Amino acid sequence: MDKSILSEEIQEFIASNINADVSKLALLKNKFSNVDWTTILNQIAAKQKAKTKLPTWFHTSNIYYPSKISVEQTSSEKTAEYKSQLVSGDKLIDLTGGFGVDDFYFSKKVNQVTHCEINPELSKIVAHNFKLLQIQNIECLAGDSTEILANLNRKFDWIYIDPSRRNDVKGKVFMLKDCLPNVPELLDFYFESANNIIIKTAPILDITAGLSELKSVKVIHIVALENEVKELLWILEKDYYKNIQIVSCNLTKDTTETFTFELGNSFISNYSLPKKYVYEPNAAIMKSGGFDEITANFNVEKLHQHSHLFTSDMLIDFPGRVFEIENSFEYNKQNMKSFLENKKANITTRNFPETVENIRKKWKIKDGGTMYCFFTTDANNNKIVLLCAKLK
Repeated sequence: MDKSILSEEIQEFIASNINADVSKLALLKNKFSNVDWTTILNQIAAKQKAKTKLPTWFHTSNIYYPSKISVEQTSSEKTAEYKSQLVSGDKLIDLTGGFGVDDFYFSKKVNQVTHCEINPELSKIVAHNFKLLQIQNIECLAGDSTEILANLNRKFDWIYIDPSRRNDVKGKVFMLKDCLPNVPELLDFYFESANNIIIKTAPILDITAGLSELKSVKVIHIVALENEVKELLWILEKDYYKNIQIVSCNLTKDTTETFTFELGNSFISNYSLPKKYVYEPNAAIMKSGGFDEITANFNVEKLHQHSHLFTSDMLIDFPGRVFEIENSFEYNKQNMKSFLENKKANITTRNFPETVENIRKKWKIKDGGTMYCFFTTDANNNKIVLLCAKLK
């Protein structure tokens, strides 16, 4: 950690170039002879990334940023605040501390937080930033978290882990055993130090695959931010063996959409042809797979087993996008020429044999406008198009 970067002159330069194109700045001559130019540029790039993702850090003077990638990989403040609502008690240890955003929020709910980070440079940076943020109940320890946990020999109320995929694991499908630390292998060891564990994983991890590797799972939180799933939170409780609860949460600018159900309960959906309104579940629900549970909890019916769109005659408050159907018709050449060819529309396909790109090209439909079109399959297995006005 080069503290020269914190000089008043360099900090003023970073602030004055916060909206600049870093690639263009890279072509300029470094006017600060005592600090590497790339280091200064990295501070600008990382701070730019923090502007919307980490506003508390962005608006605090003399924050030292790690690499831009570290900032990109860290939790946003919104998702970190959500996680903090899940914990309480006296002590929490974060075994994969990183930039410390999650711990900043945990420290508001737990009396003492221990931040473990294997990279000693990053550990110093985080400790420096916590002082500036006036956080006094976080202890920063550098080193291997497994060794730290064993040497501390303390009881914690919570263990928090955000395992990272090993570099040698390629492809979209991965298992927790392919991550560092190897949580499935270390689970019994972790439960010696805490009865409650939170594991954060990327949304790419399949829920069924995760459950096949873990035990004592009590709740799985699927957290989306502005309808994009950001993380899965696996809440484990020592010796827990009862039903698992799924909580899908979509954090938006104005509200929080939450839908909860128990895994394994069997529900049978009701099906219907399109009615007055059509509903598209938010991304967190789509990840949860709780489609039959939707019909059991809301006064709606499914259009088709695999379409994952819902309909009703009465308008309801629904966790997702809501549309009023203005017209619906069977997908064929004559109807497309009459209603959509050469028009402007927002297109979504659900359980439909053609892609959005192919549909646009085939019928010369421009993107945008106020019309929303769903190309889907109905309860009678007919390919249909719904022309809608967006209500939410």
